[in-house]
Amino acid sequence: MRSPLRGTNCRIEARSNAASGREHEGVFPALPFFAVYKGLGSAQIRAQIGHGPERPIAEGTARDPRCSARSNRCHGAGLARLRLCHRTERSFPSLMPMKVAYSRRSFLKRAVLAAGALSAPRWMPGPNLLLAQDAGRKLNCAVIGCGGRGMSHLNAIAKENIVAVVDPDEKRHEAVADWLKRRGMDPARVRFFTDYRRLFDEVGRSLDAVFVATPNHQHALPAMLAMQLGKAVFVEKPVCHNIGEARALREMARRSKVATQMGNQGHNEEGYRRLCEYIWAGVIGPVRETHSWTNRCNGGEGPRPPAKPVPPGLHWDEWIGPAPYRDFHDDLHPHSWHGWYDFGNGSIGNMGCHVLDGVFWALKIEHPTSVEVEYLRGGSDERYPIGSRIRWDVPARGDLPPLKVYWYEGLNPTTQDRPQGALRAAVGEARNLPPLLLELRRQYPEEELDRGDSGTLYVGEKGIIFTGTYGERMHVVPWAKMREIPEPPKTLPRPRDIFTDFLEAVREGRTDTASSFEYGTRLTEFCALGNLAQKAGVGNKVEWDGPNMRVTNLPELNAWVKRENRPGWRI
Repeated sequence: MRSPLRGTNCRIEARSNAASGREHEGVFPALPFFAVYKGLGSAQIRAQIGHGPERPIAEGTARDPRCSARSNRCHGAGLARLRLCHRTERSFPSLMPMKVAYSRRSFLKRAVLAAGALSAPRWMPGPNLLLAQDAGRKLNCAVIGCGGRGMSHLNAIAKENIVAVVDPDEKRHEAVADWLKRRGMDPARVRFFTDYRRLFDEVGRSLDAVFVATPNHQHALPAMLAMQLGKAVFVEKPVCHNIGEARALREMARRSKVATQMGNQGHNEEGYRRLCEYIWAGVIGPVRETHSWTNRCNGGEGPRPPAKPVPPGLHWDEWIGPAPYRDFHDDLHPHSWHGWYDFGNGSIGNMGCHVLDGVFWALKIEHPTSVEVEYLRGGSDERYPIGSRIRWDVPARGDLPPLKVYWYEGLNPTTQDRPQGALRAAVGEARNLPPLLLELRRQYPEEELDRGDSGTLYVGEKGIIFTGTYGERMHVVPWAKMREIPEPPKTLPRPRDIFTDFLEAVREGRTDTASSFEYGTRLTEFCALGNLAQKAGVGNKVEWDGPNMRVTNLPELNAWVKRENRPGWRI
């Protein structure tokens, strides 16, 4: 049979991530690729080999038998994915800096081998074929930010191949090295960086997944850099610092088609899933208001503390990153950054993606029309408050009625107490709790509804549901009533814990994680609107045009909707 490629000039561009992390182009004898050329006259073939983004499989592309039958996307990041198009002479932008053009004879030799292999009655992969990643293969991972949450990430991925860690504080490098030794790993085999831009430049293409556990102002940029390289990314909550970043991350996640996850672990657990099933089954009737609270006081009072010398080993410019430059002082690093508008998102940014997760999910919130702070204590032009009450006004959604979402944080208006402990929390009667919770506490003291850091009450026409910080202890109030209600069926999937869910998705080439950026950025936006209300102050309702991402009545707030990053740190 005449070769369909006979008489054509062909250029092959291939991209490969070798085990060493080096980049290559071309077709290599040890890395054959297979394709069926269905009568193409002239052809240009681009083969992307390695751990790049998911792409639709074109007709005539070799499909790994382990790819999912439920979609037309390749679920094996190691499979050579081929795009075929007519017109040899058309110019395509190369994905890599180097191009290798092969002679017609060299190309045809490989094409004949490929056709012969695929003409066999069954494809029996040999040891050199680039197939989907083996289910048991360790993933190449990097962790950015090695404080408390970052160490939790390291523990969660301890069985993977930890390629690199990043933290601007060299003391944390020492802590990670000690952790590696205790785990029986050799720190010399791990790259340590103080700047994540260098990480992506030097080893980025060798990675499978990136974990981000930095202060909030440093969430979006490394996540964007990872997705631009086609790498899966897990980011702590909130997934970014402002609404503009949320929109950019969501768009990049759609385009890159990599696995993403926001670290609000309750989303994977039973409580919030059962909450959705109870509310969607109409157990408490239409819900018109919710009341959520947290004891955190992630804010402050007074002017910025005086500047101090940067501690030895702390790379301060890298810590500041994309944010406006500020001199080092004691109320920023390592934890108090939460309380500053330039770096954190206050108490609601710290806890909202946990506590409001059930509200946002179960009640199918899209864009609120307005948000207003009703009580404010402390704070300044630079600092978040240490106590506040916020109300979002959410319009009707389909058959769901209009909704008022209330948030109570930190200290109440009358207490003389101060925030306590490393977490800066209100304690006991100093807490800013919903009046409805106080009433239910008096009626049902045995239920201990105010136990724990945070919680939510969902007020329906036929009853009230309570959930804890992460959805735990979900029940109709009181428990006695809960026992009388027939349980609605379980209709939602039950994924594994949030880290395992993500790692499985990376291995299988999927993007359907439980709290992907498609969801996590929207929940983050909702919380960030609360920050805008705090910035506006009491008596200044913020009118919000969600689809167009702008405040319509207080235009000065739009500078906080989307912020310009420092030069050298721009998305």
